[in-house]
Amino acid sequence: MNKEDVCILIPTLNEGKTIEGIVREFKSMGFSDILVIDGHSTDGTVNKAQNAGAKVVIQSGTGKGQAVSQAFSMIASKYVVMLDGDGTYLPEDVDKILEPVTAGIADHVIGNRFANYQKGAFTSLNLFGNRILNKIFGFAYGVWLEDILSGYRAFNNTAIKHIELNRTGFEVETEITVECVKKDLKTVEVPITYLARVSGAATKLKPIRDGFRIASTIYLLARTHNPLFYFNLIGGLLTVSGIAIGIYVVNEWLKAINHIPLTIFATLLIVTGIQMFIFAILSDLVVSMHREDMHMMRKLMKEKEKK
Repeated sequence: MNKEDVCILIPTLNEGKTIEGIVREFKSMGFSDILVIDGHSTDGTVNKAQNAGAKVVIQSGTGKGQAVSQAFSMIASKYVVMLDGDGTYLPEDVDKILEPVTAGIADHVIGNRFANYQKGAFTSLNLFGNRILNKIFGFAYGVWLEDILSGYRAFNNTAIKHIELNRTGFEVETEITVECVKKDLKTVEVPITYLARVSGAATKLKPIRDGFRIASTIYLLARTHNPLFYFNLIGGLLTVSGIAIGIYVVNEWLKAINHIPLTIFATLLIVTGIQMFIFAILSDLVVSMHREDMHMMRKLMKEKEKK
């Protein structure tokens, strides 16, 4: 692997305590193309990154997702390594991250933080939340990964060209993983070390709010990939609600108390829920046909490129 073919991408926002050391370490390892895309830091992050030898671009909008999307549109390198600038990831793990893409066995590599994390790297709430979100992702997309929220990743140029990002916040890692599943990009996980944040460096992640946004992203993006999961969940909630209200209505009727409006409402919920189940099956047929067509198109494109 020629290290000049690799772009090290580091999204930052007030990472002045750590960014200089990270850039210098990558420089010492022979990586010359280091792109820091900064979200309007106010703590000297930009100057420190530039002094260490990185190219710095100020993002046009706000949010990590927007920064990554903007950076992807700028990068033409053969390989890209993305990591956070908060010092929780080790630059020396870069070879592990790059190996599957440079060997041609993966388009996208995720660094699995749970393989080796330092004490204090996760709070109990974050650890629990990550586990739950990984399980939800598995049920939604049928791909079981250990760490869909990891910020340490590698991509080949094919992945960079095909990934389309619309989320602007911390949901970006989830959206990247979903895009790779939807576009049939081969994803591999490798074990990495995850460190606790340095003293005085506050996290920008709000576990409850951002956890809800990430879960919502997993669910909403499943609409076009796994409609069975998306619509069956709606149908299940409607049907169960209708049955619960119906049980109450019947119990009251046995006591000679009539609830006509509630009876109608319970019936509507159950009927709508059943319709959602039918719609899920029909949508899944459409998505399956579309997926087959896209698979055939990619196969033809690959054959054309070989010729």
